[in-house]
Amino acid sequence: MTGPQNTLMLQAGGWCRFAAREALSGAFKAAASVRDAGRGAASQMSRDIAAIRQRDPAARNEFEILTCYPGLHALWFHRAAHALWEMEVPVAPRLVSQVGRLLTGIEIHPGAKLGEGLFIDHGSGVVIGETAEIGDNVTIYQGVTLGGTGKETGKRHPTVGDNVVIGAGSLLLGSITVGDNVQVGAGSVVVQNVPSNTTVVGNPGRPVITAGAKVGIPDIDYTHLPDPVAEAMRCLVRRVVMLENEIEELRGATPPPETLNECDPVRLDGPDDV
Repeated sequence: MTGPQNTLMLQAGGWCRFAAREALSGAFKAAASVRDAGRGAASQMSRDIAAIRQRDPAARNEFEILTCYPGLHALWFHRAAHALWEMEVPVAPRLVSQVGRLLTGIEIHPGAKLGEGLFIDHGSGVVIGETAEIGDNVTIYQGVTLGGTGKETGKRHPTVGDNVVIGAGSLLLGSITVGDNVQVGAGSVVVQNVPSNTTVVGNPGRPVITAGAKVGIPDIDYTHLPDPVAEAMRCLVRRVVMLENEIEELRGATPPPETLNECDPVRLDGPDDV
């Protein structure tokens, strides 16, 4: 071989060795990335299961949780759909979402952002819109909708903070913000921002308890939630009875005892409103 040929052979060998090193390096990096992603997914799934065991007394063991909790399955379907959504893959994210909806009865748009420790209990009929954002350690019961109010574009679904409990059948509509440690009573319709540490009930939803204590394990004591409508009616009945008594006194005629009924103020619970 001549000198130039030897030089070409040496250069070719150098390029081959360089290409081989780069290929091996890329393969090792890809394997490490897949390994880290797998570890992260396993850790996240473990946290999902732990959240259910912590908040649901009916959860007896991990096998039961893995096989019998549609809220957990819907969450995992959403993670796969959301990953495809973030990569801007066309159509596939919605298809994955629809498969999850068909199997679990829970519809979560692939674009929604869900925090850690989300627990969807029972889950049937839950709908979470595209631009909805949910914080950490949130509990959602069946029939809840995080939806929009029309055909507006951009951010059009609720943003929910950490440690929030949303009761069964509640509707959170529009681009509203629900603060941390909020409890939404069952059947409430929330269309305005809710400050942190607040309990909301009614239609439209109104705060009935503010600056409450933070909740470590999210829960709602439904049996002791205030009923603002019943309280308002009780107040009105009490005032009407008092006015009737004053009119009778002005007329100089005191009604006989047998005409008194359950609306008499002495028989009503709670303090006087005057």
